[in-house]
Amino acid sequence: MRQGRSEQFLTYRVDADGRTRAPDDLIVEEPMSIQLDGVEVSTTMRTPGHDFELAAGFLYAEGLLGGAPVQTVRYCATGSAVSTEYNVVTVETGGKAPVPTPRLQVTNSSCGLCGSQTLEELTNRLQRLNVEPFPLAHLLAAPDKVREMQELFESTGSVHAAAEILPDGDIGVVREDIGRHNAVDKVIGRLLLDGQLPASDRALYVSGRASFEMVQKAWAGGFSAVVAVSAPSALAVDTARAANLMLAGFARGDTMNIYSPLELS
Repeated sequence: MRQGRSEQFLTYRVDADGRTRAPDDLIVEEPMSIQLDGVEVSTTMRTPGHDFELAAGFLYAEGLLGGAPVQTVRYCATGSAVSTEYNVVTVETGGKAPVPTPRLQVTNSSCGLCGSQTLEELTNRLQRLNVEPFPLAHLLAAPDKVREMQELFESTGSVHAAAEILPDGDIGVVREDIGRHNAVDKVIGRLLLDGQLPASDRALYVSGRASFEMVQKAWAGGFSAVVAVSAPSALAVDTARAANLMLAGFARGDTMNIYSPLELS
């Protein structure tokens, strides 16, 4: 797969001692078109890398696979990967997935669903989770553990991370991207391709806020909990409670807020 997820630029650094020229690593952001059985579904702005996971995870989390297993994932089914600059990914189910309805707009690196899907539609599509409460100590420990594994953030300071928290508190799959929802899709896609979904005994960590998109993707992936370093939105809390999904925010140091469920056993 394509690498080169950051580029170096010459900048002027200004500090108390004046101005000096210095190199700076900046994160790459490029469009990627996602196709399902040859039909273009969406174009998202993403950081190149783990593109197959992103495409598969996006389609799974959005319910577009319709339960059909992924047969193959590849760059551009109608030409070479080089000719499309590795920016077209096709997921194939052999025609077993429902024919998708394409999105009309480009999804930017922060917008996720952009309000196109309501909580009512989610509850009609997804079953309420039957999961055990995730250990609070593991949720609290996750931000510091994942931070040590964020190589792109270390070099650029401008990417989000999502990670799989294992039942024993260790960190499994970690993915970084300029888009929060892309990072989550990459984690879900990796688990999907490895046959590890639903992730009912694991939790999902997100490095930013816990938006509605993050919670609905965790619900689709079958995670038992979501923990974020920042606040959730009101719709994210409503969605977590509807899903029976544990939702924690402001996880910093040895404190965090639990927003769902309403009562802890």
